[in-house]
Amino acid sequence: MINLYGATYDRVELLRYVGDISQIAHAKVSQLADGSEKGVDAIDFRTGSGLCFTVLPSRGLDIAYAEYQGIPLCWRSSTGDVHPAYYEPQGLGWLRSFSGGLLTTCGMRQVGVPSHDDDEELGLHGRVSHIPAKNVWVDSRWEGHRYLLWAQGKVTETAALGENLSRTRRVWSELGSHTLHVEDIVENVGYQDSPHMYLFHINVGFPILADGSEFLAPSTQVTPRDEQAAANLNNYNLGEPPTVDFQELVYYHTMEADVHNHIHVALVNRAFNDGQGIGVSVRYHKTQFPNFVQWKMCGEGTYVMGLEPSNCLVDGRASAREAGTLQFIEPGGRRHYEVEIGVLASNAEIDAFEEKIAATHNQ
Repeated sequence: MINLYGATYDRVELLRYVGDISQIAHAKVSQLADGSEKGVDAIDFRTGSGLCFTVLPSRGLDIAYAEYQGIPLCWRSSTGDVHPAYYEPQGLGWLRSFSGGLLTTCGMRQVGVPSHDDDEELGLHGRVSHIPAKNVWVDSRWEGHRYLLWAQGKVTETAALGENLSRTRRVWSELGSHTLHVEDIVENVGYQDSPHMYLFHINVGFPILADGSEFLAPSTQVTPRDEQAAANLNNYNLGEPPTVDFQELVYYHTMEADVHNHIHVALVNRAFNDGQGIGVSVRYHKTQFPNFVQWKMCGEGTYVMGLEPSNCLVDGRASAREAGTLQFIEPGGRRHYEVEIGVLASNAEIDAFEEKIAATHNQ
């Protein structure tokens, strides 16, 4: 059954009210046409629940924007959705086209600070978010009383005489839902082992991030990345007001999974809308993403908390190799990643989410 507008419908009943289901929900293709965004392909999803989000095939099928009933869910930077032709791979040049958005993917062979490794100069966070997808498939269909909407495509990170990694991504949701799903399969279609670093940079912003917002997670250990993060460890999980010259804080979390090996985290604002409450939740598999990085950045204009499942830390590939933690994909090998991002639309839903985390600790 489909829950919409405070009522419940089956497929036959609902279709009696509309000429086409796109009146309620759709995945619609368009193209941006101005400035440094010109030529960027976009897919706008609308699920009928109030959840709307935009996927960019030109930017590796990352999620540029999301909102719920008009409430923005993510932080957006000043760069806009820059066309990949303007990508600057050296050093910190990645930041000149980092639009934030709900999801920016980092990897597939480098995550974190620039470094020099194995005769390669590696810029910040790798190339994958700047590689256009091909074989893009945007579609929808009924499966019984469920109406599914998706975008799928393939990104290849490769070089002559070098690596050859292929990633197939499907982003999907369904009619009446206030969650979306990202499913990735990364394959080594080359003939030599390839380093593999992978991180989902999920960027939650105002008004979910606010003074007093809280990060909820089944953390058993929280490790500051540096001295500055250590000095602020007591309030690592709390939002702060936009602050002049705020310096980013990064924390590494060890998480406890539930009986299905899922980890559930969220950023919530209980005071939102006179105490109605709002939050963004993330669910992922611990075996796929054994690490979790929290990025707290409460600066003026750069006001964001990153919720970042990963298979690595963010100290760069050279550091990972030296530490013996660098992962590799063997020729013919593949890695599978699934993440669910959802809306907690009330304090009642936030309470239920907290109970789920408490149950994880008590199992």
